[in-house]
Amino acid sequence: MALEVVAFAGPLAGKLADRPQAGLSLYWLGQAGFLLDSGRHRLLIDPYLSDSLAQKYRDRGPSHERMMPAPIEIGEMPPLDFILCTHHHTDHLDAATLSPLARRFPQLRLVVPKASLQLAQDRTGLGPERFIGVDAGETLILDDAVEVRAVRAAHEDLQRDQQGHHLFLGYGLRVKGIRIFHSGDTIPFAGQAEEVRALAADLALLPVNGRSPALAAAGIAGNLTLDEAVELASSCDIRAVLAHHYGLFAFNTLAPEMIDAKVAAVMGPTRLLRARTGIEYRLAGPSETMV
Repeated sequence: MALEVVAFAGPLAGKLADRPQAGLSLYWLGQAGFLLDSGRHRLLIDPYLSDSLAQKYRDRGPSHERMMPAPIEIGEMPPLDFILCTHHHTDHLDAATLSPLARRFPQLRLVVPKASLQLAQDRTGLGPERFIGVDAGETLILDDAVEVRAVRAAHEDLQRDQQGHHLFLGYGLRVKGIRIFHSGDTIPFAGQAEEVRALAADLALLPVNGRSPALAAAGIAGNLTLDEAVELASSCDIRAVLAHHYGLFAFNTLAPEMIDAKVAAVMGPTRLLRARTGIEYRLAGPSETMV
């Protein structure tokens, strides 16, 4: 897989009108959110484009005011085919983002953990026909062109509902022969490397905000540290990592300069990049040429 990092000027909404003719284009939306465009399909993963958490916690708990604006307004989003949500936390399954998008695009389907199917319907007000449930160990073929393999995630524990479905998931996607792994929110756990290695991912999208006893005491689950993210990718022979889940909430982030210092220090086959807005990440499969 070839990965090209291309800065662009102007708003993301304008850039999205220029669809890729080959390969796959990927854009960071902040936090754990990404947009993938294959030229044929557009997919979102864990989009949080509203201020719903700032409103929810305005008079209690740590401030959830945005440190960065959403790179695109919900009303500016172009037509979408699928949205994938890794788990039920609002910065990953946000009704204020998902409901208006689903209303605008009747063909849009939402992939959520089976453990969160009812919650997702209740939260968004959407009917069950709009959702596709998945559990760890299962594979979905979306429209004969997008493969999604669900794996376990531990945020910070491996939790299941009463039916045995996993609450937290990661997704391995295969589009145009390009394999991308989005871990969801997770920390290291026994068997993780084996599951991720089986995905044979070209690019990993990994959280790096870490965790702390203070946050845990406040009921805020943590994530991989930056070092753990690099180690996971390296141990699974993943050639590139986009470090994300930082820069949105001041109480739970990692300073960009710390990520950049690690980017400069990492040597070897795994390439570390800090996810940034205003960047198109262009990916080409082994038989494709970018244009």
